[in-house]
Amino acid sequence: MRNTLLGSLVVFASLLVLCNTQCYVELYDKNPEDPPDECRDLDGVTHKLNVEWKTENCCTCSCDETGIHCCNTAAIPGGFDTTKCKTIFHKDTCSYSVVELENPDKECPVSSWIL
Repeated sequence: MRNTLLGSLVVFASLLVLCNTQCYVELYDKNPEDPPDECRDLDGVTHKLNVEWKTENCCTCSCDETGIHCCNTAAIPGGFDTTKCKTIFHKDTCSYSVVELENPDKECPVSSWIL
């Protein structure tokens, strides 16, 4: 029974980490000079509360009274041969490709994608 519970906790913790690796929260102290219905991101750009926007790094963000919440929109490849293949990030399409190190024109098989 104890091993089953411990195993379940390990699986749950692993899933929790995987789910949270693509999202993050930027906590902030609201500047008294800022309008009450806006927040300011780390680049100094103001955004309306509870309205989504996209960043140049392929994240979708929104803000509320506690902070700015962002999630990556690009699926990250996993389950490929890292000794023979490499990832290439395409910022214009917010996507990755996996190609051979020796022949970058040839794609590698990918068994999973993490979003």
